[in-house]
Amino acid sequence: MKKLIAAAVIALLAATGTAFAKDEPKKPAAATAPAKAEALLDLNTASRDELVKLKGIGDARADAIIKGRPYKAKNELVDKKIVPENVYNDIKDKVIAKQGDAKKADAKPAEGKKKKGGC
Repeated sequence: MKKLIAAAVIALLAATGTAFAKDEPKKPAAATAPAKAEALLDLNTASRDELVKLKGIGDARADAIIKGRPYKAKNELVDKKIVPENVYNDIKDKVIAKQGDAKKADAKPAEGKKKKGGC
Protein backbone atom coordinates (compact mmCIF):
# COMPACT_ATOMS: atom_id res chain seq x y z
CA MET A 1 0.00 0.00 0.00
CA LYS A 2 2.86 2.42 0.84
CA LYS A 3 4.42 1.76 -2.55
CA LEU A 4 1.13 2.57 -4.28
CA ILE A 5 0.77 5.88 -2.41
CA ALA A 6 4.40 6.79 -3.08
CA ALA A 7 3.97 6.03 -6.79
CA ALA A 8 0.81 8.15 -6.91
CA VAL A 9 2.56 11.09 -5.19
CA ILE A 10 5.52 10.86 -7.58
CA ALA A 11 3.20 10.73 -10.59
CA LEU A 12 1.25 13.71 -9.30
CA LEU A 13 4.41 15.74 -8.70
CA ALA A 14 5.77 14.86 -12.12
CA ALA A 15 2.54 15.90 -13.83
CA THR A 16 2.39 19.17 -11.88
CA GLY A 17 6.02 19.99 -12.64
CA THR A 18 5.56 19.60 -16.40
CA ALA A 19 2.41 21.72 -16.28
CA PHE A 20 4.36 24.59 -14.72
CA ALA A 21 7.18 24.17 -17.20
CA LYS A 22 4.77 24.50 -20.12
CA ASP A 23 3.36 27.78 -18.75
CA GLU A 24 6.73 29.58 -18.83
CA PRO A 25 7.18 31.61 -22.02
CA LYS A 26 10.33 30.91 -23.98
CA LYS A 27 12.40 33.94 -24.94
CA PRO A 28 14.56 33.74 -28.06
CA ALA A 29 17.73 35.24 -26.54
CA ALA A 30 19.77 34.63 -29.68
CA ALA A 31 17.30 36.55 -31.83
CA THR A 32 17.35 39.69 -29.68
CA ALA A 33 21.14 40.02 -29.41
CA PRO A 34 21.87 40.44 -33.15
CA ALA A 35 19.00 42.90 -33.52
CA LYS A 36 20.53 45.08 -30.81
CA ALA A 37 23.98 44.90 -32.39
CA GLU A 38 22.60 45.96 -35.76
CA ALA A 39 20.97 49.01 -34.22
CA LEU A 40 24.31 50.48 -33.05
CA LEU A 41 25.47 53.54 -34.96
CA ASP A 42 29.19 53.70 -35.77
CA LEU A 43 30.59 57.10 -34.81
CA ASN A 44 33.39 56.74 -37.35
CA THR A 45 31.16 56.15 -40.38
CA ALA A 46 27.71 57.57 -39.55
CA SER A 47 26.34 60.29 -41.76
CA ARG A 48 25.35 63.68 -40.40
CA ASP A 49 21.66 62.80 -40.86
CA GLU A 50 22.08 59.59 -38.84
CA LEU A 51 23.85 61.41 -36.03
CA VAL A 52 21.19 64.12 -35.79
CA LYS A 53 18.58 61.42 -35.09
CA LEU A 54 20.28 60.64 -31.76
CA LYS A 55 18.81 62.25 -28.63
CA GLY A 56 20.64 65.48 -27.77
CA ILE A 57 22.60 65.61 -31.04
CA GLY A 58 21.77 68.56 -33.23
CA ASP A 59 23.44 69.92 -36.33
CA ALA A 60 26.36 71.52 -34.47
CA ARG A 61 27.15 68.43 -32.41
CA ALA A 62 26.83 66.15 -35.43
CA ASP A 63 29.35 68.34 -37.26
CA ALA A 64 31.66 68.25 -34.23
CA ILE A 65 31.43 64.44 -34.06
CA ILE A 66 32.36 64.17 -37.73
CA LYS A 67 35.22 66.65 -37.33
CA GLY A 68 36.64 64.73 -34.34
CA ARG A 69 36.96 61.41 -36.22
CA PRO A 70 38.38 58.80 -35.93
CA TYR A 71 37.38 57.57 -32.49
CA LYS A 72 39.06 54.64 -30.79
CA ALA A 73 36.27 54.39 -28.20
CA LYS A 74 32.84 55.94 -27.94
CA ASN A 75 33.64 57.61 -24.60
CA GLU A 76 36.02 59.91 -26.48
CA LEU A 77 32.95 62.04 -27.22
CA VAL A 78 33.11 63.18 -23.60
CA ASP A 79 36.91 63.07 -23.30
CA LYS A 80 37.28 65.38 -26.30
CA LYS A 81 34.44 67.59 -24.96
CA ILE A 82 32.33 67.07 -28.08
CA VAL A 83 29.21 66.19 -26.10
CA PRO A 84 28.42 66.71 -22.41
CA GLU A 85 28.22 63.67 -20.17
CA ASN A 86 24.41 63.80 -19.82
CA VAL A 87 24.00 63.62 -23.61
CA TYR A 88 26.59 60.82 -23.79
CA ASN A 89 24.65 58.86 -21.16
CA ASP A 90 21.54 59.10 -23.37
CA ILE A 91 23.28 57.80 -26.51
CA LYS A 92 26.05 55.47 -25.24
CA ASP A 93 23.90 52.35 -25.70
CA LYS A 94 23.08 53.34 -29.28
CA VAL A 95 26.57 54.07 -30.62
CA ILE A 96 29.86 52.27 -31.17
CA ALA A 97 33.30 53.28 -32.41
CA LYS A 98 34.40 50.53 -34.77
CA GLN A 99 38.04 50.27 -35.69
CA GLY A 100 38.51 49.88 -39.42
CA ASP A 101 40.67 51.84 -41.82
CA ALA A 102 41.83 54.17 -39.03
CA LYS A 103 43.69 51.27 -37.44
CA LYS A 104 45.48 50.46 -40.71
CA ALA A 105 46.46 54.10 -41.18
CA ASP A 106 48.06 54.16 -37.72
CA ALA A 107 50.08 51.03 -38.56
CA LYS A 108 51.76 52.50 -41.65
CA PRO A 109 53.68 55.35 -39.94
CA ALA A 110 54.81 53.01 -37.16
CA GLU A 111 56.33 50.63 -39.72
CA GLY A 112 58.14 53.53 -41.39
CA LYS A 113 59.68 54.61 -38.09
CA LYS A 114 60.99 51.11 -37.45
CA LYS A 115 62.69 51.00 -40.84
CA LYS A 116 64.40 54.36 -40.35
CA GLY A 117 65.67 53.40 -36.88
CA GLY A 118 67.02 50.04 -38.13
CA CYS A 119 69.11 51.46 -41.00
